[in-house]
Amino acid sequence: MSGDGHCLCGNISYVLEGEPAVVAVCHCTNCQRQSGAAFSVNLLASKEQIIIDGDLTVFEDRSDAGEVVLRKFCGRCGSPILSALGSMPGMVALKAGTLDDVSKLEPSLQVFCDSKQDWLKLDGLAAFAKSPPA
Repeated sequence: MSGDGHCLCGNISYVLEGEPAVVAVCHCTNCQRQSGAAFSVNLLASKEQIIIDGDLTVFEDRSDAGEVVLRKFCGRCGSPILSALGSMPGMVALKAGTLDDVSKLEPSLQVFCDSKQDWLKLDGLAAFAKSPPA
């Protein structure tokens, strides 16, 4: 599922080379706040798989466990592009909504279900209260 993507204004673009390790729905409250939605869909991939054109702005966030999460976004339009996860060095969570073609997206699991919106039902996906065991 390699592919191209970009931010809302087109200032940032990228190429994802190869397949992501997993496509996951994240229900953590910080992803909800960053996306302005009930959850974020992320492609977990090696940072070497993503070639970015443009300069990303970085916000240093903290997970509920206190680990650093570098949220990288377009400083012009605010579109979130990816998050570098302190708990998974070398891996990034690429924001699926920035892909040019989302037709082949198929999440296989959901994480941080302890903060999932009560009205949301995502049947058929493996579900974890926090993140899955390593």
